[in-house]
Amino acid sequence: MAMEYLVKVGEAEDSSSGRGEGKPSAGPVYRSIYAKDGLLELPSHLHSPWQFFSDSAAKYANNPMLGRRKIIDSKAGSYAWLTYNQVYDSALRIGSAMRSLGVNPGDRCGIYGSNSPQWITAMEACNSQAVTYVPLYDTLGANAVEFIINHAEVSIAFVQENKLPAVLSCLSNCCSNLRTIISFGDISALQKKEAEELGVSCYSWEEFSQLGSLDSELPPKQKTDICTIMYTSGTTGEPKGVIITNGALMAEVLSVDHLLSQTDRVLDEEDTYFSFLPLAHIYDQVIANYCIHKGASIGFWQGDVRFLMEDLQELKPTMLCGVPRVYDRIYSGTMSRVSSSGVLRKKLFDFAYSYKLGNLEKGIAQAKAAPFFDKLVFEKTKLAFGGRVRILLSGAAPLPRHVEDFLRVISCSTLSQGYGLTESCGGCFTSIGDIYPMVGTVGVPMTTIEARLESVPEMGYDALASVPRGEICLRGNSLFSGYHKREDLTREVLVDGWFHTGDIGELQPNGAMKIIDRKKNIFKLSQGEYVAVENLENTYSRCPLVASIWVYGNSFESFLVAVVVPDKQAIEEWAKQHNVTGDYQALCENQKARNYVLDELNSTGKKHQLKGFEMLKGVHLEPVPFGIERDLVTPTFKLKRPQLLKYYKERVDQLYSEAKESKA
Repeated sequence: MAMEYLVKVGEAEDSSSGRGEGKPSAGPVYRSIYAKDGLLELPSHLHSPWQFFSDSAAKYANNPMLGRRKIIDSKAGSYAWLTYNQVYDSALRIGSAMRSLGVNPGDRCGIYGSNSPQWITAMEACNSQAVTYVPLYDTLGANAVEFIINHAEVSIAFVQENKLPAVLSCLSNCCSNLRTIISFGDISALQKKEAEELGVSCYSWEEFSQLGSLDSELPPKQKTDICTIMYTSGTTGEPKGVIITNGALMAEVLSVDHLLSQTDRVLDEEDTYFSFLPLAHIYDQVIANYCIHKGASIGFWQGDVRFLMEDLQELKPTMLCGVPRVYDRIYSGTMSRVSSSGVLRKKLFDFAYSYKLGNLEKGIAQAKAAPFFDKLVFEKTKLAFGGRVRILLSGAAPLPRHVEDFLRVISCSTLSQGYGLTESCGGCFTSIGDIYPMVGTVGVPMTTIEARLESVPEMGYDALASVPRGEICLRGNSLFSGYHKREDLTREVLVDGWFHTGDIGELQPNGAMKIIDRKKNIFKLSQGEYVAVENLENTYSRCPLVASIWVYGNSFESFLVAVVVPDKQAIEEWAKQHNVTGDYQALCENQKARNYVLDELNSTGKKHQLKGFEMLKGVHLEPVPFGIERDLVTPTFKLKRPQLLKYYKERVDQLYSEAKESKA
């Protein structure tokens, strides 16, 4: 394989070549060409992300750092900014106030709320005092916040005003750990009283700041200190606390800088970043730290998806990190504007579009692909992003190919699609922005990471085949240090120094990686939610109408569909009661019967507290049981998912388009 973007640094190991009993074979070890002389190491003078911030605060004291829109008469106006110096002083005061209450280095502090200046200030206050911050968030289900507070032994928490009721309602179950709550804004006398009855003290942001001073001594910090414990939705059971050290987070940030310096243009103090992906996740965390390191400005959205595009227009960022769902929305919006702009304009757009795409496909760089049409046509379309964007990043789920092509053409910006996990401290692979042949892939390893594929024989993936496929395994300087209080789970995924991601990759001839499957029948929907299908199938099987069920979803869609073999007797009984005629096969094709089964399945789902995205939006009734003779199940009747998908491909596509039509 002539892989121009990878360097081989270790040999493949056959399963028979003494890899140890029963271990599958593994492909060669690779690094990115941008790290061919060695992985990026953290310079010895860097110990904590606090240094990124304090250095920038000294260098860019009066530059705008954090901005949000002023709300006047319940309408959002222009962005109002806090300077690096203002945020620095605020973080020092808050940090010193924490110490005055007996919060010490290594203790854990919760941060709960949407992206805002307070979020970042609380994070930096923790960094200044070597306190570990623990993002709290509620998309993990109702009890997640309570679980995390207790599991991480969070003793102090910063909470957005509208999240206070949620914290107060679970306080009686976690007040043995949590002793102090600080609101992002104000806090009512009633709320204070409610908390104080449980022995928990509450402060408004202002009150708490007054407790601190600007000249308190800061503790020493180490690379090995735990910077944050970030909880991720486990595929089953409780959320897992991913331990990330100062060293890992900083290495990741420097790797982003390193790659941009090699392939694009690094951020500087003139740049503006639009922050809307949750800071409770690693993706936005890393990028925010990168912006702070470079002295760039971070503008926040209002927290309401209806005004997202409007916030973008107002901020006019130069860098944007998105997920496929947001980019899809920009795609649809732009297409409908083009379609309604009149015949001539649409013709011009289509011509300019295919001309520029053709040149990109030939390998011509973004800026040189169609400068004339960039001015004439795409000057207008790039206004969807505010008009100044030069770096687009996409992650969290695969970006559909047509959307990726579209964005590269109309935004006049480079676009990198990346792949990463909380455990890899954000991106571990990234496509290089201006290299068109990487479209549809997640590119090459970051410069802090080495990667290899490991065969998964039971799924038919062979890391040593001519087209290597297998589980992506990683090692390097930006990985997590294990799961908090879960040695058992840590040992499952960290084997012989390699982190096993659970994702199946396929190596492309040029060395770029393509994600093609998930090892444990877990997949992500397009909005980034994980779905563990076996659990769902077990739940739905409790519905008395179901003889067997196969649930399907993919990461280009935001919802699930299913193929159901109905219980013959139950469905015939229903038909008799509702005067529906026809034999079992005819009933399976009957629209009323399909609707009935779908409703019953979803009410079973609700009864067992499935989340909204785990509900079914469409169902196909199959009169013939899934059998061995059609190769749809194993001899022990486990579902063979790839074969089921192949067999029902047309039906599944139909279910998706029907569900979308009825939604529209």
